[in-house]
Amino acid sequence: MSGRDDVTERVGAAWQRLTGWLREHAPTSYASLLPPATEGEIAAAEACLVRSLGYGPPAELVALWRLCGGVEHQYIEENEEEGEVGSGAFLPDGVILAPLRALRPRIPETGRRDHWDGARVVPWATGDEAGPEYGLYVSEAGVGAWTTMAGPAVSEPHHPSLAAYLEAVHRTLTVGPADLMGRDVPGLVWGCLVWDDPRDPLLDDAREHWTPLH
Repeated sequence: MSGRDDVTERVGAAWQRLTGWLREHAPTSYASLLPPATEGEIAAAEACLVRSLGYGPPAELVALWRLCGGVEHQYIEENEEEGEVGSGAFLPDGVILAPLRALRPRIPETGRRDHWDGARVVPWATGDEAGPEYGLYVSEAGVGAWTTMAGPAVSEPHHPSLAAYLEAVHRTLTVGPADLMGRDVPGLVWGCLVWDDPRDPLLDDAREHWTPLH
């Protein structure tokens, strides 16, 4: 088995464990998963990256897109007035971005220099759906944080790979500790997996219905 096949298999296994958990415990989040991105969508994203920056998406990210092309938040009647709960934001860092949308913050405008200073990273998740102006990237070195809020900035990798990130999320859900992924801890509300910080919660009206897993 080639190294690329190993990467695809590990991402696939981690994804199946995570989405299996969602199916059983957070069905509304599970229903938010979009079908796999098409080969055309993936090819378009790869061509755009290569044309603009001279490199393509890491094999791990392509493997994930072939399993999930993003998310679509589900209607939740209890959530209608405040809209606090996004059913597709089941990762501690937000939602998975579709291929071409993932590239928007990374690709420089036509005729402009690359303000990311050539960092060979590809955004793939964000907690800022209106932007996005921050989120997670994946590179050959692993998964880390990016932001454009004060000029593009990229952290050192927090996880050695995308598969390792997905495995850590699943381990947090099933084994713990609750803060394995950071200050935000996992909980369930209205059939959704939602991460929040018990010490400084973002949830307001939904908080009384939110039950921490650990």
